[in-house]
Amino acid sequence: MLAATLAAMTLAAPVGAARAAVTDAFYDRVFMLAAHQKCDLFEPKLIAALDAAALQARGAALRAGTPASDLSAAAARARSKASRTACDDADLGRVRARVDAGFAGWSRAARMTFPGERGAWRGDRYESQAVGWRLVQDSVTGGSPVRFGLAGIGPTATTPVAVVSFVGGPRPYAARLVMRDRAQAPRVWLTGGGLPPESVRQVFFAAAARAAAPTLLTEGARQGETWTFSPQAADAIAQLDPRESFVIEFLFRDDSVAEARFEAGDFAAGRAFLAMGLL
Repeated sequence: MLAATLAAMTLAAPVGAARAAVTDAFYDRVFMLAAHQKCDLFEPKLIAALDAAALQARGAALRAGTPASDLSAAAARARSKASRTACDDADLGRVRARVDAGFAGWSRAARMTFPGERGAWRGDRYESQAVGWRLVQDSVTGGSPVRFGLAGIGPTATTPVAVVSFVGGPRPYAARLVMRDRAQAPRVWLTGGGLPPESVRQVFFAAAARAAAPTLLTEGARQGETWTFSPQAADAIAQLDPRESFVIEFLFRDDSVAEARFEAGDFAAGRAFLAMGLL
């Protein structure tokens, strides 16, 4: 898997070499995506796999310390090279063959973990009769487990939800998802645990809670509540820097707030993985 390969390079190589390796991986994937856009090289499922791999390589590069500006420059170089490369170019044909071979197995993966610095997203492309997690990360508020991600009966029709199993006590009357507002704070915010001051935060309120399906609960939990968020909330998370955090806040009638923190990580790559559809 790409994740394991990137992790191995990061552990085995000096910092500078690790940065170069993950940046090169990102460049290669952007080049092939741009070449496909020009020359129609690959089938849709492989393109979805390549898109997921490009996003994952970008996240790995950022976590390895590569400045975002360097990645933007690398992407621009890759697209420029693709625009100058003829569709019948012999080297492009050889690279295409390697991509076909390399991503054929990758695109058949049913489950995949996208590790981050503090948390991981777990992707699942199976279909089931009951609603299940297709992309999920675990967190906690106090002693109560919280899960957030995309739930559905299959990978391509999902809804962003948070599931919490509060231990005793009152239940919240509302839940909201909080993150950096990219319009007000366009620069990545990595201090303060990856969450900016309240004045430049974006908030998405959830719909009213309902009892959680057993298939969405953490292991050992007997009950829980599902809070549903809008697709726009998921889009906003996908646009965050992988090193940033977002928070789900549960609001109680005594004015107290219970907070569960999540890492944006490779959420965007996970969504692209689901876009490959069923096996």
